[in-house]
Amino acid sequence: MSATARPLRIGLLGASRIAESAIVGPAQTLGHRLVAVAARDRGRAEAFAGKYGVERVLDSYDDVINDPEVDVVYNPLANSLHGPWNLAAIRAGKPVLSEKPFARNTIEAREVADAARAAGVTVLEGFHYLFHPLMHRTVELLDAGAIGAVQEVEVVMAMPSPDDGDPRWSYEMAGGALMDLGCYSVHVSRLLGRWCGGTPEITGGRAVLRSPQIDESAVLDMRFPNGARGTQAVSMAAGEFVFSLRIVGDRGSLYLHDYLGPNRDDRLTFVSSSTGAVTVEHLGTRSTYTYQLEAFADTVHNGASLPIDLEDAVDNMRHLDDAYRAIGLEPR
Repeated sequence: MSATARPLRIGLLGASRIAESAIVGPAQTLGHRLVAVAARDRGRAEAFAGKYGVERVLDSYDDVINDPEVDVVYNPLANSLHGPWNLAAIRAGKPVLSEKPFARNTIEAREVADAARAAGVTVLEGFHYLFHPLMHRTVELLDAGAIGAVQEVEVVMAMPSPDDGDPRWSYEMAGGALMDLGCYSVHVSRLLGRWCGGTPEITGGRAVLRSPQIDESAVLDMRFPNGARGTQAVSMAAGEFVFSLRIVGDRGSLYLHDYLGPNRDDRLTFVSSSTGAVTVEHLGTRSTYTYQLEAFADTVHNGASLPIDLEDAVDNMRHLDDAYRAIGLEPR
């Protein structure tokens, strides 16, 4: 059944900047309904609802979660509020599409995962890049041995600096470059462990601090069980947006020019080591978030499987905690 014939009724926690691309646009594309929103500032929620066509403004996040007209909850709040409000939605029996990271640390992630499992409630951590044909094609080429044995993985995640008052600069709000961007680089590096003998170990790290306990940028060194090396470089103080992934094998390499946003650049470049031939594929500019919401709705309506589960979320948080220790900081 199409989304238009069977729309999700989505409740939004907060009037966040990311919501336009992450949930509003995809919901409109797929025919889902944005039925309720609440924010700490009701005026901001009303402005958001008017701009994006949300049907009702409610007084609190609890009101959104417990509204009988809300089928699923979208949680794009500050990092420190992901875990608590994901738990609140689980208690109400509402499936959750949560922005990453899943929680502020491993302990909290385990609490959320255990609660979701016990309640039989779907909670999806929003690693939207997984759902796009760009990543599907990458997996296909790796499975086919197109680049041979993987020897090196390089992930770059960079963006211009958020405003000074942004919660991503707050330790209390579980901020930092690794939390905001490193969750992606850790996740895709763990994913690539499938072709490298298993999960990578973080062998070292260094960071530039914005303030005590808050990383403005960081570099992580990794080693995979097969001996492959890896680097993750993240920065929230760059001059431009860069979200690239390079995978080097003994027969060639793959380069995803913008694995996080193929709507901006959908190229996948393959270089053959033996011939030097360069092949560029374009995998489509439909939003990763649209593919993600499509898959989430299929799970909610039909019980379809997802590419990641609750244990993946806990494992990713465990690696993020290790990443912070590697750069000499405390987990969030």
